[in-house]
Amino acid sequence: MSETEVTTAPRPLLLADGRPAARAWSLDPAMKHLNHGSFGAVPSVAQERQNQLRAEMERSPVVWFPALPQRIAATRVELAAFLRVAPDDLALVPNASAGASVVFAGLSRRRGGEIVVTDHGYGAVTMGAERLARRWGGRVRTARVPLDADEEQAYEAVAAEIGEATDLVVLDHITSATARRMPVERIGAEARRRDIPLLVDGAHAPGLIAAPLDGVTCDFWAGNLHKWGCAPRGTAALVARGPRREQLYPLIDSWGVADPYPDRFDQQGTVDLTSYLAAPTALDLIERTWGWGTARQYMDDLVGYAERVVGAAFAELTGEPSAVDVGMPVPGMRLVRLPAGLGASRVEADALRDRAARELGVETAFTSFGGTGYLRLSAHVYNTAADYEYFAEDCVPVLCEWARAAREHPAAP
Repeated sequence: MSETEVTTAPRPLLLADGRPAARAWSLDPAMKHLNHGSFGAVPSVAQERQNQLRAEMERSPVVWFPALPQRIAATRVELAAFLRVAPDDLALVPNASAGASVVFAGLSRRRGGEIVVTDHGYGAVTMGAERLARRWGGRVRTARVPLDADEEQAYEAVAAEIGEATDLVVLDHITSATARRMPVERIGAEARRRDIPLLVDGAHAPGLIAAPLDGVTCDFWAGNLHKWGCAPRGTAALVARGPRREQLYPLIDSWGVADPYPDRFDQQGTVDLTSYLAAPTALDLIERTWGWGTARQYMDDLVGYAERVVGAAFAELTGEPSAVDVGMPVPGMRLVRLPAGLGASRVEADALRDRAARELGVETAFTSFGGTGYLRLSAHVYNTAADYEYFAEDCVPVLCEWARAAREHPAAP
């Protein structure tokens, strides 16, 4: 591949002592970790902090659990500062899907019981919306948003599904399968004008967007801190504003049920909440070592380089373009089109992910949208250009061979 085909690779980030950034994580060195966006990766210092907290809990549980709500409340203040929201607007939940489930459990039907989602929505959240619509005796309306739709086109597609029977709109901030933004700001303003609640699934936003709720008008927003924020898994923020938040309760009733929002979420019986308490350690590592602004810029530069390197490798072997026109692109993630025969459905994409980990030693994300398979590239500070160059040189030829075999011997229906 000539140097004119790709831009210069960004220089790797280093720790303060000059070691590679990856040394701050305990990732398996035998595996190439190219899919931070799915499950994140927890820095060693945050793992150690969580282990210390667990040891404290086990040494004296009768002291630990009564004092835990106060510690959770103090941690919320730190995490709210990271997200640039008011601490009293933020409750902690295990993940963005749990935040959505809290909203689904708390809302009541007021109009026709219709819920508007998009065809880019995260499957688990969409299934929750469908269950709520059945409980309301309503239905889900799905806005079809082309992958290459710009902000105006995406807004028009979603707004067209909102009507007099709409009781809730559910919209991704950043879509999981297609790595694009949705016009949450404009839809939020329209939903507020019509007095319709808006739930924003912000699973990927914390860490990728400096102040994800700036300019966003919504009743409810849920984002994972264990993805780009690198917090211990099972750490997410539910942000609720306005009078409707008083309808929200934890999915498990506990002794804080009579407390106001968000205090009632701080007490969950004997649930291990050490992931919440250790989350600031992960966020602080990145801020102290590089600064979040520098980290975000590096991640975006690196994944842009990866898109060009990996896309060029596919195009060279298939003779077909692999570039994807994403209408509202996001930092830190990109799509590359897979050869025909790979990842045409979610089930096929997940199977391809598992096979690549097993046979190629790479953790990757394969997704599907509209019957087309994609490689979803994502990057964090511990990744380097060499990771994606390896994938392009060693893995892309194998994937192309798998695609050829799949086309020649399609699975029986």
